[in-house]
Amino acid sequence: METTALASAFVGAQQGQQQVALQAQMLRINADAAASVVKMIEASLQNLDRLANVSPGIGASVDISV
Repeated sequence: METTALASAFVGAQQGQQQVALQAQMLRINADAAASVVKMIEASLQNLDRLANVSPGIGASVDISV
């Protein structure tokens, strides 16, 4: 095998490893983001459960103007 072909194969293998590492990092970021969304949804459901016992119409006339 020629030296040039061997060097080219080595560079290609390094680039492939970098791409795999980058893809793994992106998957971890996506998983973390999904976990954050799940936590936010769970928190909102807990808050909604607290408001389930409130009488109808409560908060309907709240003035939020500055």
